[in-house]
Amino acid sequence: MPEREIYLLSPRALSPETIAVAFAKTSRAPESFREIAAELSDEQSAKFHEKWVVGYGHASVAEHAVLHFAFENVSRIAIETIESSRLASYTEKSTRYQKWGQADFTIPPELDGHPLRDEFIETVRFLFSTYAESLDPVKNLILEKSPRRENESDEGYDRRIRSQYVDRCRFILPAAANANVGMTANARVVEMIIRKMLSHPLAEVRQIGEKMKEVAKAETPTLVKYADAVPYFVETVQELNLESGGLPPIVQEQAPALQNWCDLIDYDKDGEKKILAATLYRFNEMSFMHAMAYVEALSEQEKAELADTLLKRLTRFDVPLRELEYSTYTFDLVMDQGAYAEFKRHRMMTQTPQRLSTRLGYTIPRLVTEAGFGLKYEAAMQSAIQIYEK
Repeated sequence: MPEREIYLLSPRALSPETIAVAFAKTSRAPESFREIAAELSDEQSAKFHEKWVVGYGHASVAEHAVLHFAFENVSRIAIETIESSRLASYTEKSTRYQKWGQADFTIPPELDGHPLRDEFIETVRFLFSTYAESLDPVKNLILEKSPRRENESDEGYDRRIRSQYVDRCRFILPAAANANVGMTANARVVEMIIRKMLSHPLAEVRQIGEKMKEVAKAETPTLVKYADAVPYFVETVQELNLESGGLPPIVQEQAPALQNWCDLIDYDKDGEKKILAATLYRFNEMSFMHAMAYVEALSEQEKAELADTLLKRLTRFDVPLRELEYSTYTFDLVMDQGAYAEFKRHRMMTQTPQRLSTRLGYTIPRLVTEAGFGLKYEAAMQSAIQIYEK
């Protein structure tokens, strides 16, 4: 019997496009991956992708070409678009552990030559100065509440309390604040992200998309060269935007009043039965209809016992069996930007975020108020509300 082998096709030795071709050719070629890769050149790989990926639409081949992007000094609002893909990996500069400087923000290109440009900059600088001024009062309060532990080093103590006071103060940072983010994705996902960015209504996002395409072409010249703005995205968004007059405006009196920050809008009424049936279906020989009928015939106690078997061995580090995905829930959530930064990481779901707005109010962290900084915090927030409406 042939010996089992597991090895890497190293990106240090082969280009991303060549690796993609080596994997793609295994479906028709009997040689090993090493042998296939050894016979390829970048030019041959480009021709392969031009024919099969571009010409015949075998886009899954592009998933074998992996790219690592470093985005620096882009606004947090642009990062929302960068991080909108569910099938990429991201690590972002943390507002919880790092402090922002007075000039760490982006001025939207749309404001070039605009009469509101100076007022926008003045407001953003006010927010940043308020943020900087809030750090010491909140830090001093944390020092009182969290004394140094026995034998705790200066570095360890600083690291422990920093996340507590910087975390509270970051709420004042505007969406224009800059951040860095690293992204790893395959070329198929990268092409889709570039298309979305080039179709985006914000100029900064389009500029980032152009640069992203430029640097991606240096590594995968064939796989992303046709990534362009998509008229479907551009025109559909324009027409669906009520404020641009695309559709009849919603009469305010008809809109239900906001009651809760978390509303369960809809859920699968048979979700529990479907989860249990899917579990039985996976590990037994029966149709799904048979599995559903079996579950429906169980008593409540028997269903509870089956659910217990499915869940009782889960630890905090385990991923549940995928059969739990058979039940769905739809929530309408209202949260501040800081909370959303935590929530959006859970990308294996459908998220439909609205644009950031001041019209839903704002959150004042309790420690900011306890530190005696509440009035200054509110003054900064009111200035943001005023410039937002302008």
